Amino acid sequence: MNTATRTTASIIGIYAGILGAAHGIFETLQGSVAPNGIKIQAIPAPCLEDEIWHACLPAMTLIPNFRTTGMLAIIISLIIVVWAAAFMQRKNSGLFLILLSIPLLLVGGGFIPVFTGMIAGFAGTGINSSLSFWRARFPARTLNRLAKLWPWAMFAFMAWSVGGWVLGYLFNQAMIALSFVLFFFCNLGLPLLAVLSGFARDIRDHDQAAAS
Repeated sequence: MNTATRTTASIIGIYAGILGAAHGIFETLQGSVAPNGIKIQAIPAPCLEDEIWHACLPAMTLIPNFRTTGMLAIIISLIIVVWAAAFMQRKNSGLFLILLSIPLLLVGGGFIPVFTGMIAGFAGTGINSSLSFWRARFPARTLNRLAKLWPWAMFAFMAWSVGGWVLGYLFNQAMIALSFVLFFFCNLGLPLLAVLSGFARDIRDHDQAAAS
């Protein structure tokens, strides 16, 4: 089993589940009322998406009831958390996590949790793999550099996952102004870098074990 990859997939998957559950909790608190359309805000008025850095936790749902969609989002998110924490080493665990992310998207689990859950699932596909695809795609020097970034890229993602909320509270306007850059580099870039560095670390560890 690829330990670095497994650890990375689990941590990213747990984060996706926790954030998805947060969306569900806020939706449930809106009560048994119908949304105005498919696109919703987990946090209702007076929250205004253009005036707060987290945009009131945008989501989409096919369920015409906030309470019901929130409960479904919480249930699916908890399944993701449990699966990511305890079962990622199983065969096809990554594919299962990717598939779980699809209904999460459709019942108000938010967009970032879904993206993050799919990234975790993508990482999960490499847990019991030889990672030969990635070995063939990257030069040895690049793999070595990526390997050195693990676990620091993972720590950076974890720090952003918590620290981003603190920064948003303290520097709301700056976070709004930088929202696209932060989404691209932090919400997508950091987890992807953590996954690729985890792959590279496991490749390096296997090579060192084979040479000893």
